[in-house]
Amino acid sequence: MPRVEELPDEYNDLSTTASAQSSMPVPPLPPHLASTNKMSIDEVAADLKRSPFFMTSIDDATDEDNIEMEAIRALMYEGTRAEVAEGFREQGNEMAKAKKWADGKEFYTKGLVALRVGRKEEDPKGEEEDRRELTVKEACLVNRALCHLELKNFRSCTLDCQSVLVLAPTNVKAHYRLSLALLALQKLPDALFACAAGLAHHPTNSALVALHSRISSQISAAEALSTKRLEEETRRKKEAETLIAAIKLRKITTRSTEKPPDLEDASICLVPDPLALATSTLTFPLLLLYPLHAQSDFIKAFGEEQSISRHLEYLLPLPWDEKQEYNQNNVEAYMETKEGGLLKWGKKVPLLKVLSGGKVEVVDGIVRANLLPKARAEEWIQAMKKRKK
Repeated sequence: MPRVEELPDEYNDLSTTASAQSSMPVPPLPPHLASTNKMSIDEVAADLKRSPFFMTSIDDATDEDNIEMEAIRALMYEGTRAEVAEGFREQGNEMAKAKKWADGKEFYTKGLVALRVGRKEEDPKGEEEDRRELTVKEACLVNRALCHLELKNFRSCTLDCQSVLVLAPTNVKAHYRLSLALLALQKLPDALFACAAGLAHHPTNSALVALHSRISSQISAAEALSTKRLEEETRRKKEAETLIAAIKLRKITTRSTEKPPDLEDASICLVPDPLALATSTLTFPLLLLYPLHAQSDFIKAFGEEQSISRHLEYLLPLPWDEKQEYNQNNVEAYMETKEGGLLKWGKKVPLLKVLSGGKVEVVDGIVRANLLPKARAEEWIQAMKKRKK
């Protein structure tokens, strides 16, 4: 039988629970509530009262920038919803004429807020009043969309225009401004659709016709650019595949390291045509080292059919060779093999013959060779052997 334990009557686990809870991490407040983290209860209550949803008196509104409260105050003293909203719309128009877009946006917003507040008992009712309010709402929305457009609030502009088109599907300004905002957001298909929808209602509107042509041109340019990029990417892929095939065909061994050197625009290439496997030849970046003097030369394109003597014709004499130890007749070239040995590269032997023998590998896309004075070659070879040991 399993053992059954009973808790005594005076048992209290509150302390254990409290301790466990205190050790638990407290999740952070949402960004819009983060400012209340250091407030007292009274301060939080006072802050909530400033919102129309929580305030118990109109006098609780102390924030002069509270748009909702300004609209509510206007309704209390100045007339019907439509009248108050119309007043704000007119003020917004004055701001828009002066190109004060931010101020105009605020007045149009106040007008829209006024239309959302409940009607007073003495206010007129009926279809005529409803139509009047919808007319003012449409005007405030489409004009606020203009302010958003000028302020580069393109997303907000699209939302206002869409709201207008719900109320008045033929509103030409809403179609035009919606198309402009979508164009600015680079939503070209949507912009073209919005513009075409406007032209369906206003086929001769010159602004919409011009905008439709502009958007169509941008779409055509974007499609052409996309096609060009796709063609270039396809060509690069084919060139890379052809290059790999050319290297394999010649039985050249290659290897890559974790940290290859920056060769800028130098690379193994097929020339003259990177896609002509049968008729093009390989060229390699080649680093020519002078190990006895800690010097080097870089040959960007060393042809597979070329010998080193061809390049020594313009490299020698060397500007730093004060003793004139390096000349065509008394130098020797060596390459390191995959096994760590040395391979002598005859001055008239083509590069391909050296690379295709299977003894030398091309590391990180670059061929490395060492050039030495013939009289000191054995000295360097013995030093290399000791280093390998």
